Parts: sequence; structure tokens; C-alpha cells
Amino acid sequence: MADYALFLGCNIPNRLPHLELAARKVLPKMDINLIDIPEFGCCPEPIGIQELSRDAWMAMAAINLCLAEEKGLDIITLCNGCFETLRTVNTELKNDGHHKEKVNKVLSKIGKEYKGTQNVKHVLEVLYNDIGVEKIKANVQKELKGIKIAVHYGCHVLRPSAILKTDDPFQPKSLDELVNALGAESIPYLRKMLCCGTGIEGIDKENQLWMVHDKLVQVERMKADCMTMLCPLCYIQYEMGQLQLKKEPYKAQFKVPIMYYPELLGLALGMDPSELGFKLHRVKVDPVLQKIQ
Repeated sequence: MADYALFLGCNIPNRLPHLELAARKVLPKMDINLIDIPEFGCCPEPIGIQELSRDAWMAMAAINLCLAEEKGLDIITLCNGCFETLRTVNTELKNDGHHKEKVNKVLSKIGKEYKGTQNVKHVLEVLYNDIGVEKIKANVQKELKGIKIAVHYGCHVLRPSAILKTDDPFQPKSLDELVNALGAESIPYLRKMLCCGTGIEGIDKENQLWMVHDKLVQVERMKADCMTMLCPLCYIQYEMGQLQLKKEPYKAQFKVPIMYYPELLGLALGMDPSELGFKLHRVKVDPVLQKIQ
């Protein structure tokens, strides 16, 4: 078993507890031991906070990194935004003595010191690199044959690519291969690399919804059974966005189930759907479950 400090972030425990449930159910079955650090705080998110004060952004992230260092654990994140913040700050502090000194001066006020001894990984990296496609295939009990899945990566797991180094930022393949490992089919579709629009939601909701609309049109055009992703904010945009797009001026009637990859993995491992919290989905996943069964 590999031990990781589980970093949940803000959105999953507060808005999407079923995503946490799925991760806690399936990762231990893949020999990943998740250890809670109750003192973890906000990552903080990589867009707004960083623009307001980069020094505060780095110091807040460094507190979380220190907590993991004190336990001697690498961090696993379930959220793209948390991953980008923690990985970026960890990388900068490890390689920039000036920033490290500056941050440690702030941290000394609360008795903390960043040392740079631990790493930060996205759940995608753990699944693809640490566990691996072949091990996942070997553990599949119920192949998801006939299920066509549209993969969405999200921006903050791929870019800035020079720091995150998770996959090719223009033609990623890791999540596609993880989907295929379950016996399902990752389908190609236009607008695949289009952002979900979270970053502009607070200033231009209309265009953010059009971004969601444009992507869902392409997903439906390819007759996908569902979309899958590994970011709670992207999840929220594509699930709640479908409900918002029913209103004026859009009047769109999308019914695309949005599924967090660990939910699909749980089904393929033979778990009963009742174990995975599907009743909390706002866009019903029943058509997918019926097709699998």
C-alpha cells in the first residue's frame, strides 16, 4: 500500500460528497491508502486569490505543504485547481530560495517552516502512473462494454505544462486510456480541449454557459453515454450547466450524465451502484447504469 495525504479541497466536501465517497471506496482497492489531515485548509484556488495577492496565495498553499511534510506524506488531490496551486507553489519554493525565505518568514509566525521534502500528485497521476493501466485492467470485474464516454481533462491538470508535467497539454491520453482500461470506449469529439469556463463564471456567466453548451452539443453529436472528468469544478459546470441551459435564451434540453472517473472505476470493480452515491447526481445516470447491467 502507498500512503498519501488526501487533499479534498473546498468544493468536494461542501458540494459534491459523492465524489469523495467514490475516491475513498476505490483507491484503497488499488492499494492506495488515504490518510486524512484535518488541519488542511483551502489550497487556495489558483485564479482569484493569486490575482489578489500572490504572496498570500503562496503562503496559504505552503501551510498545507508543511502539514504534509510534518507527516512525511506526499499529497494526492482530487481537484484540478487544488493540484495546480499546490504543485506550482511546491515547485517554486523548492527551486527559488528567495520565495522560500519570504514564505518561511510568514510561516514562522505560526510556528511552521516549509522544507520541500514532499511531492504533490493529482489523482490522475496516481491512477495512470502509480497504479497503471494494466493493474486496473487486471482488477476489472465487470467490463463497461458498449459504454461510449466523452473524456474531459480540464485546464488546471495540464497547464502550466512546464510545471505540472502530467501529460501532453495539447493531445493528452492518460484519462482516455484509463477509460478504455474499464472496457468502455473513450470517443473522439470536437471541442474536446475546450475549457469548462469556471474562470470567467463570475464576470461573464452568459459566455461561460455558451462554452458548456458548445461542448455538450459535440458530446451529444457523438452519442456519448456520459462524460467523465477528474475535477469537481468542471463537474459542476457540466452538470449544473445543463440545468441552467434549459432557461432563456438557451432552451437546451441536454441529458448527458456527468461521472467522476472513480465512480466508473467503482462500477468496473464490481461495486453495487448504491455504494457510490449516484442518487446525488443532478443529471440522472440511470441510462448508463442500465446499459452496464
